[in-house]
Amino acid sequence: MKQQRQLILASASPRRAELLTQIGVKFNKHPVDLDESALPAERPYELVMRLAGAKAKAAAKMLAGNSDVMLASDTIVVLDDQALGKPVDFAHAKHMLSSLSGRSHQVLTAISLLDAYRQKTVCVSTEVQFATLSDDDIEDYWATGEPADKAGAYGIQGIAGQFVRSIQGSYSAVVGLPLYETVQLLKEFEVIK
Repeated sequence: MKQQRQLILASASPRRAELLTQIGVKFNKHPVDLDESALPAERPYELVMRLAGAKAKAAAKMLAGNSDVMLASDTIVVLDDQALGKPVDFAHAKHMLSSLSGRSHQVLTAISLLDAYRQKTVCVSTEVQFATLSDDDIEDYWATGEPADKAGAYGIQGIAGQFVRSIQGSYSAVVGLPLYETVQLLKEFEVIK
């Protein structure tokens, strides 16, 4: 894969960096920190699209004058049309995981590319079916530390993979970066051939 333009990943996520590395894309990391709270009456799809776009713009603003392409992403877990963010403590994580237990939910991941001339943001939706979790399952999982910084209090690529009965859609989107859609945008923005 020949790379034509420099890419800036506007994320501190090691999972997103690993996914880009997996497909052979070179990049520099420039994480941004934004308030990720939903606006009043903002639906989950609108929230994830807005946040991905805002992160790309924030990185571009911080790197003013830089001609590189910014790539930003945001992932949320949606249950009953409500966005589940990252847990603030064990009680919050337990509530989220108990709610997901034995049910199907959506994972929405938006990616946004931005250069000096344009911005394009797309969203990928994946349906995830969870197994039924016991209180012990949830407590043992919390004790690993894995769910603390994950949307919906779980990471499919880690220990929580054992809770996932099935997925319909993009596995890499659930991890945090839908690879197919990312590659299509990288080609469109002439980052790769």
